[in-house]
Amino acid sequence: MSSVKIRSTRTNLARVMAPASFPIRVRFYELDPYGHVNHATYLQYFEAARVAWLSEVGQGLDELKANDVQLVVTGVATRFLQSAVLDDELVIETALVATKRVRSQWAQNIYLDGELLVCQRINFATVNTSGRPTRMPEGLGAAMNQIEAPDDWFSKHLPDLAL
Repeated sequence: MSSVKIRSTRTNLARVMAPASFPIRVRFYELDPYGHVNHATYLQYFEAARVAWLSEVGQGLDELKANDVQLVVTGVATRFLQSAVLDDELVIETALVATKRVRSQWAQNIYLDGELLVCQRINFATVNTSGRPTRMPEGLGAAMNQIEAPDDWFSKHLPDLAL
């Protein structure tokens, strides 16, 4: 389990929602020579899920950029438990682990039929379009606080990553 604690600004804990969910089907060009999803492709799956969620909550990359804000990846730790193959219907879940003024950490899991295949932690910094650190927009922070990681996500499988 990580030593990083979830920092929440919510006062009504009853409003906690489930992690954001994103489905994806494995395509033939994502496979390695052994017929498994290439390890680098999982990072693209995770990114597609994050970007889709941001758009769903009104914090899409275009909206952030219009407000002089960008999210830049500062660290990634991924653990591969099982492989996916052609036509598998995967579900990627995304949740917040911790947030600070400029930095945040998310956890993401990829499942096949409810079984965990891949998990990762990813760190972000909020910067302006000139690359200087900037405070996280209030709307983005509020949206992220709605998908806090459940306690059972901090199993032996989720890799550690300092924020």
